[in-house]
Amino acid sequence: MPIEIPAAEGTAEALVARPSTGTGPFPGVILYMDAFGLRPRIQEMAQRIADWGYVVLAPNVFYREGTAAELAPTGDMSSQEGREAAGKAAFPRVGRLTSDKALPDIDAWVSALAGLDGVAPGPIGTVGYCMGARLAVRTATSHPGVVAACGGFHGGGLATDEPDSPHLGLANARARFVFGHADHDRSMAPDAVARLGEALQAAGLEASNVIYEGAPHGYTMADTSAFHPDATERHFKELRALLDGALKA
Repeated sequence: MPIEIPAAEGTAEALVARPSTGTGPFPGVILYMDAFGLRPRIQEMAQRIADWGYVVLAPNVFYREGTAAELAPTGDMSSQEGREAAGKAAFPRVGRLTSDKALPDIDAWVSALAGLDGVAPGPIGTVGYCMGARLAVRTATSHPGVVAACGGFHGGGLATDEPDSPHLGLANARARFVFGHADHDRSMAPDAVARLGEALQAAGLEASNVIYEGAPHGYTMADTSAFHPDATERHFKELRALLDGALKA
C-alpha cells in the first residue's frame, strides 16, 4: 500500500506492508531500499518481513530526485550489463544523499511509522540494503531510545575515514545489530568490516558482523544479476531472528 509522508524537503512516497494474517497491533520496521529504489522486489521483501508479524515502512529516500516511478530502473537488471546501465543513473543519487539530508528524513520516517494504524507502541526495528544499510545504522544511532534491532546487508561505506561515517555513532546506540556483508566488496572491504566490528565491541553492543562467503554486493536483489539465493535465505533467517528476539521477546 503506497502512502505519502511529509519529509524534510517535500513529500515522499513510501510502501507499507502488513501481515497477511493475524490481528495487531504489530511491531514496526523501517526497510531502507538499495540504490535502485522502490520497485516490486522491495515490495516483495517488505511483505515477506511483514508476514513474520510486523508492519513495514519502506520510504523513497530519493524523493528529492523524483517519484519512485520516475526513478525506477527501466531496463532488465538480470544481466551484468543491464545492472551496470541502471547503476549509471542510480549510483550518483547515493552520493547526493548526504548525512545532513538523511538525518532529518530519518526523523520523518520514524514518526510516520509510529503513526501508522496497527503499529504497536514501543521499540522498532530497521533494516537496510546496500546504501540503505547506512541509513539503518544512522536510524539506530540517532534514535537510540526507539530502535531495538538494526540489520544491514551487503552494505557499503559503514566504516570509513569520513567524519560522519556511520560507525562513529555506535556509542549512542542501544540496538542489537546483525550485518551480513558481501564477499570481495569494494564498498565494504575486510578492513572496514573489522573497523565496524571494533566499533560495535567498543560500544558494548550485541552484534553479528560477518562476511557471507561467495555472496556478491547486492546478493538479496532477485531482480539483478547479483542475486545469490543461498545468501538471501541466510539473511532472511538471521534478520527474522534479530527482529523476533528484539521486538517480540
